[in-house]
Amino acid sequence: MELKNIVPLSGTFMLAGLLGAVISIILTNSGRLPLPWGMAFTVTFVVMVIASMISMTYAPTGFIKK
Repeated sequence: MELKNIVPLSGTFMLAGLLGAVISIILTNSGRLPLPWGMAFTVTFVVMVIASMISMTYAPTGFIKK
């Protein structure tokens, strides 16, 4: 499988995923957020973090030689 034109996700995307997951976990454990909503938000933000890690793996590492 050849991957072309892969653009890495921004660092703020990963930061938003990390902060969102931590905040969702804290709010769910404290009882301010119901468990189903807390799980849904946590899974969503963890998927964002995983997607940003995968995009870093396939990101270009240097300059393209012509």
